Amino acid sequence: MTETLGREVEALNDADGAGLAEAYYGAGRDKTGLVMVITLGTGIGSAMILNGQLVPNAELGHLEIDGHDAETKASAAAREREDLPWKKWAKKRLQRYFSHVEFLFSPSLFIIGGGVSKNSEKFVPFLELKTPVEIAKLRNNAGIVGAALWAQQSRDSQAAKAVIDPDKKK
Repeated sequence: MTETLGREVEALNDADGAGLAEAYYGAGRDKTGLVMVITLGTGIGSAMILNGQLVPNAELGHLEIDGHDAETKASAAAREREDLPWKKWAKKRLQRYFSHVEFLFSPSLFIIGGGVSKNSEKFVPFLELKTPVEIAKLRNNAGIVGAALWAQQSRDSQAAKAVIDPDKKK
């Protein structure tokens, strides 16, 4: 895309964008340790933020749980498709998913985002986790804000490299 457009282009996935924005401006601001942003919607997106730094390209919606791709059973779309009540979805599907992620990574905080987060009072109270859970503060704007932040950070990084190596082509 950079070649076609004739200008620098940056890309990251939507969950990483949301995670980055929540880490800098939202529920994960000033949090240390491993913050995991899990977006629940048509699938399950995930972002890992370690001490304020994005660890890109986590695809934890594709973890295998009980012989299934996790997002086919625990996403918001799965709840709707199977017409599951909120409580049953939370206690059976989300609990299994979040417990597995908690076991694998021992995060210091889960942040739940995605379209379903606007109904958090219908499912979060039924989760029994060791890890604290917060709801994304930036809601559906998180991905957009995170993408802009990523582009700015990349631009700043390239500018710093140019100062270090002034012969580097811009």
